[in-house]
Amino acid sequence: MIALADVDTVTVPDHPWDKAAAGWNDHTRIIRAWLQDATRMMLNAAQISAGSRVLDIAAGAGDQTLDIARRVGERGYVLATDISTRILELARHNAHAEGFSQVDTRIADAQSLGLDGAQFDAAVCRLGLMFCNEPLAALTSARNALKPGGHFSALVFSGPQNNPCLAIMMQTARKHAGSTGDSPSPFAPGTLMSLGKPGLLVQLLNDAGFVDVNVQPVTAPFRLPQSRHYVDFVRSAGSPIMQILAPLTETQQRDAWDDMEAQLNAFSTTNGWIGLHELLLCSATAPNAL
Repeated sequence: MIALADVDTVTVPDHPWDKAAAGWNDHTRIIRAWLQDATRMMLNAAQISAGSRVLDIAAGAGDQTLDIARRVGERGYVLATDISTRILELARHNAHAEGFSQVDTRIADAQSLGLDGAQFDAAVCRLGLMFCNEPLAALTSARNALKPGGHFSALVFSGPQNNPCLAIMMQTARKHAGSTGDSPSPFAPGTLMSLGKPGLLVQLLNDAGFVDVNVQPVTAPFRLPQSRHYVDFVRSAGSPIMQILAPLTETQQRDAWDDMEAQLNAFSTTNGWIGLHELLLCSATAPNAL
């Protein structure tokens, strides 16, 4: 087993997600409401329980990290990793504020965790794996951090047909940014729905050496008072959209966000705004012997 002391001392250059760190953390309450059921399913699939040693990959501001810490208790251990220094600082602060001394942090690229042989009981990744340009490398790195028989589980977005809100925002952002030519594939590596291509996630998990692979769709509606609340969340926390619009002037960006809000009004109901989203929940096991 490798040593994990001083795991939060590694530094990396600024990352685009640093700009979304505060916005993601500030919207923890609505993110938690949106993903609460899906997160519980992910942690159940990873068979996390009292005393477990858990790796939280691409942990973000650590909302699900706190859920893991509660499950593993004082006898357990949680290592939260992320490529963004600023967002991981927030995760560390949030864990300490809750009194979870069993939580450590480590700045690390999911595609190269540097944790081979760490012998974790479980590893999870909530809405991070799809941003990896090399998801097979990320899955292999996660498998190598697990003990034989350890469990892996992750949540990613499915395809655009079941995520119309994301599709609208991406298309509108590209239009206002002046993108020309054919629209890029919604399954392009490293993008929001890159792992939503049917059969791809199963193939990648198998190629990474996992066994007992399972992938299932999970409905995750985003419920808010109005579409503008969803837009406000994305404009401060949605790094992929923020990056597309970054070259535009302030006025041009405002026009783009207003356009998105108008289109997203289509999901308004008598019970508030309900944004349709679908996730894929995957689970798999590290083999007892390769």
